Amino acid sequence: MISKEFILKKIVQLLLHAIFWIAVLFCYTYFFGYHTENINYVFSFSLFLMPVTIGTTYTIINILIPKYLLEEKYLLFILYCIYTIIISAFFVVISFFYGLIFLTGTKIGDMAPMTRSPLFLFIAVYFVVFIASAFSLVKHNYKSNSDNQKLKNKILEAQLKLKEQELKYLKMQIHPHFLFNTLNTMYGFALKKSEETPEMILKLSNLLDYLLYHVDKPFVSLQDEINHIKDYIALEEMRFNDVLDITLNIQNIDHAVQIAPMLLIPFVENSFKHGRIRNQRLSIILELEHYDGQVKFKIKNSIFDSQEYNETGIGLANIKKRLLFLYKDKHTLHITKDEHWYEVHLNIDTTKGKIYE
Repeated sequence: MISKEFILKKIVQLLLHAIFWIAVLFCYTYFFGYHTENINYVFSFSLFLMPVTIGTTYTIINILIPKYLLEEKYLLFILYCIYTIIISAFFVVISFFYGLIFLTGTKIGDMAPMTRSPLFLFIAVYFVVFIASAFSLVKHNYKSNSDNQKLKNKILEAQLKLKEQELKYLKMQIHPHFLFNTLNTMYGFALKKSEETPEMILKLSNLLDYLLYHVDKPFVSLQDEINHIKDYIALEEMRFNDVLDITLNIQNIDHAVQIAPMLLIPFVENSFKHGRIRNQRLSIILELEHYDGQVKFKIKNSIFDSQEYNETGIGLANIKKRLLFLYKDKHTLHITKDEHWYEVHLNIDTTKGKIYE
């Protein structure tokens, strides 16, 4: 069923075309009426010339331009333009003889000065055709740019939704990975019936609160992420007891600074998961500072042999993808290792605007 908006649009288009051709008719009358007072003759002659002008114009703007010029079929466009000009020129000549024979009775002296030469008639007709064709090309160009912009916006929206879906998928992978590590630690405490189990449950509840109510936010405060890391480390300290040797150095934390949630914890998890006890100690050094809009995060853990260190864990792979999505060209990540240490250096620029650029 044809909508009212479509009918209204067509009516407006017809009115605009009608106004344009009425204006052309009056311009013809004014142009051909130069140095003559015979208005009836000039108007009749202009009216007879209108179908030639209208037919030529619509042939070019409705057929030749869209089907050949815009489709880059230039040779066919030129060829059919020549055909159109020849046919229209024939009818322009007929218009000349119409004015000479039917309006003046073959008395060329009674013709309006501007209609005595077919050259002026050609100029008048093809000038209108040129103007209309130019407007048509501008309209097609504007419509093409508008359609391209809409298509570009749709592609960007689709890419954004795809990134959002992939980020959700990555988070869904991180959550079970994180919970598995934490619950596995708690299971060990429960088996030993440790008195520290209630405190461990409290720490875990804090982590779950962060996990459930903050991780879906695009940004959280850096301080919240630090508190999350501290709770996780406290759980691990309970598990490792005197075996763990951990150093925390956190400086210049601005409470207004925000980062993506669960961004740093996978590195901390990996340090505990893949770190190795050397000289009866699992050594971990964590440094975090913020200045001039830069978040600088460094963590290193002891290992036995760099050849044995596994970098294929889910957490590390996901965090690399998240960094590319969220902080493309706004972060640097360097991972180094030797025979004794595995180090991660992560710098994030929090001053460069928005996510998903």
